[in-house]
Amino acid sequence: MSLDTLKEHLAPVSDLGAAAALLEWDQETYMPPGAAEARTHQLATLKTLAHERLTSDTVGTLLDKLEADAPEAELDRALVRIARRDYDRATKLSADFVSRFATAKARALEAWKHARQNDDFVRFAPNLQEIVDLSVEQAEALGYDGDRYDALLDEYEPGATTAEIKRVFGDLRQSLIPIVRALSETESPDDSVLRRSFDPERQWHFGMEVARAVGYDFVHGRQDKSAHPFTTSFSVRDVRITTRIAPTFFSTGLFGTIHEAGHALYEQGIDPALDRTPLADGTSLGIHESQSRLWENLVGRSRPFWRWAYPRLRQTFPDVLADVQEDDFYGAVNRVRPSLIRVEADEVTYNLHVMLRFQIETALIDGDLAVADVPEAWNAAMQDMLGLTPPSNADGCLQDIHWALGAMGYFPTYTLGTLMSVQLFEAAQRDLGDLGEMFARGEFEPILGWMREHVHRWGRARSAAEIMYEATGGPLSAEPWLDYVRQKFGAVYGVDL
Repeated sequence: MSLDTLKEHLAPVSDLGAAAALLEWDQETYMPPGAAEARTHQLATLKTLAHERLTSDTVGTLLDKLEADAPEAELDRALVRIARRDYDRATKLSADFVSRFATAKARALEAWKHARQNDDFVRFAPNLQEIVDLSVEQAEALGYDGDRYDALLDEYEPGATTAEIKRVFGDLRQSLIPIVRALSETESPDDSVLRRSFDPERQWHFGMEVARAVGYDFVHGRQDKSAHPFTTSFSVRDVRITTRIAPTFFSTGLFGTIHEAGHALYEQGIDPALDRTPLADGTSLGIHESQSRLWENLVGRSRPFWRWAYPRLRQTFPDVLADVQEDDFYGAVNRVRPSLIRVEADEVTYNLHVMLRFQIETALIDGDLAVADVPEAWNAAMQDMLGLTPPSNADGCLQDIHWALGAMGYFPTYTLGTLMSVQLFEAAQRDLGDLGEMFARGEFEPILGWMREHVHRWGRARSAAEIMYEATGGPLSAEPWLDYVRQKFGAVYGVDL
């Protein structure tokens, strides 16, 4: 009875969160500019109401009873465990703080849109300062044993620590730099074909066709356009994605769509029985990113995928691609070249972008970097890691939406997910056989079904570590990803890595 009462009490918390997410989706897609200030109040109200209900004495009393007499079913025990985690974290934050942070994020998003469009960091700097200050306040309220950043990282990757991330990133960078150097000294595939003029409407429809083919359910989802691609879930039955289209750079739209479809496939695959409970979400952003990176790279940038997709792409753009062979197009989408924009980066240099952001974030949260100095620090790190200096802040420190959303602690999960993706892919291939042969025939159901069984259906009921152990037989490791990169790009470039 106590478990049913807890579910009944928490269901409106989920509903309020979904309503807030819907308003946020609208803010990034269709909301008229003049509605921005009203939207800040609406979001603050919904998030404050959800917080107050989650932190009520009723929840604490119910959890105490359920922990004293643990439920027998695994999912019921998981619900109690996750509800306790959410309750304990939420009760450390006041309703006033939740309201202030929600308001700050809504205003920061509008300021970021303007700043990025007009290359105006000064316009965004006060909002970023407020986000940093509130993130520090949040970290201090939540508490931490090691680094202040740990409290923020734990929101996205439960149990991870700053020290652990620094170690993984340090080891990865040490192995990655020689690979990047070796590839930069070798003749690269010609990727100029990607920079021809591709009709935006036809790009859009081709991306929709690919998303549908890999399993994204448009009956329970839709795709729209936004300044920065994202995925949002209002329930297991309503999961939406966005992308952005560049008329003279094909990769932006298609791989944005595939990446976000990977996130959406995860959300659509959660057991419907978990809907309107705290379990109906990704267990960590690392696991979430493992799905988006797997579909974007291990599927979408694979040679077998293009054996299936390229004839369809040529039919969509017959004039543009009349003189381009499949092998040449495959080489183009896998060219390794340091670039300014993270979401358009190749597989090999992508993690360097993530390391840069992690370096900036931790310095901001520790108080070692002033907001006013972010552009200079960003440009210096870009030169150090990628050998490039952004010509503008729009192509530099303003390119990502995450800080405007208050998501300090998110960026490291992109690399964690990238590493996880290869381990999960290899485990699926051990169970299913040659996945490449399936992709070449346009058969994506087997790998999607495997992910549904081993990853998606659990939602938050199992931790990232549990899912990785159960699915792959071992913990997170960088070596499988490094081996994959050496093998794939050694073949693309004809060089021994």
